[in-house]
Amino acid sequence: MSGNGPVAPLGLARKGFRGRIDTIAAADTASNHKAVELERRLLELGFVEGAQVEILHEGPLGRDPIAVRVNDTTIALRRREAMAVLVA
Repeated sequence: MSGNGPVAPLGLARKGFRGRIDTIAAADTASNHKAVELERRLLELGFVEGAQVEILHEGPLGRDPIAVRVNDTTIALRRREAMAVLVA
């Protein structure tokens, strides 16, 4: 799926961004266990490869948290969590 264009973390996108999830890749240097837990949680929330995503809202301070629509579900995420979602 990466061939559709450049891939970037969802955590860097701005309000109004629309794209598709390429992969989930949490990187936590302090503990691999935390990275695995984050990936599992994101998958349970519907952040799966190929799902359509859109950023609906950004928080007032530091643009955090963000409201993300994944397919037909709206979810609030911290930007640091959204960095594990790679989108195209």
